[in-house]
Amino acid sequence: MGGVISILFLGDIVGRPGRDIVTKQVPALREQWQLDFVIANAENAAAGAGITGTIARDLLANGVDVVTLGDHVWDQKGFEAEIKTLDRVCRPANLPAACPGLERVVVEKNGFRLGVFTVIGRNFIAMKGDCPFLAADRVLKASEADCDAVFAEVHMEATSEKIAMGWYLDGRALAVVGTHTHVATADATVLPKGTAYLTDAGMCGPYESVLGRDIQAVLGRFLDGMPRRFEIASGDVRLSGAVVRYDPVAKRAVSCELVTVKA
Repeated sequence: MGGVISILFLGDIVGRPGRDIVTKQVPALREQWQLDFVIANAENAAAGAGITGTIARDLLANGVDVVTLGDHVWDQKGFEAEIKTLDRVCRPANLPAACPGLERVVVEKNGFRLGVFTVIGRNFIAMKGDCPFLAADRVLKASEADCDAVFAEVHMEATSEKIAMGWYLDGRALAVVGTHTHVATADATVLPKGTAYLTDAGMCGPYESVLGRDIQAVLGRFLDGMPRRFEIASGDVRLSGAVVRYDPVAKRAVSCELVTVKA
């Protein structure tokens, strides 16, 4: 292993605008920031709801090393079969064991083996999962034999649940970074025992929107409660995420920084 390991984690990729900025910017960012690994949550990559095998393979072919998913994992018809063919895509680790797909991914560069997994929360999320804390314990235990460090994504609505997970995994995970709300937070830090932490990495997609969706449609729904189709917006496209730097000798994160790149 060499020096400090640099990892870019990308918040929820939303629709085509999110996919386009990621595939365009990531190859250049890898070189510019000397990145060793890029991880991206892409559970909203297919028109804002789920992902397809084609989209996953395109992201992986354009500089993303690992694709993580969340509560929209099964939104696209047939993806439960496609996920079995994707060796660098992981679904939430605390879904029922009978669900298809990997619960963690291990990638390697220059002798450094990075494990990646995600868990969904149990507050304000319709998809039901097992206890994310105990699931994280299980994945970390399973990773001891084949990983030098593990990156944990926490796909949760409640900020309290994400923060609690950060403290729970401090000193055991390389990083704990939150997703799901699509709104980046300003609390990037390194916790006392050496784990990088960020409550939410934001989204990769159109920020002239309501969480990536057309503004007028969402406003209408709030005003009269009538059902509407929420199309993906197109204005002010940005890439949002966090850059984590990790010292493999000291076995602790050196820094955690929220980053935003405009199209």
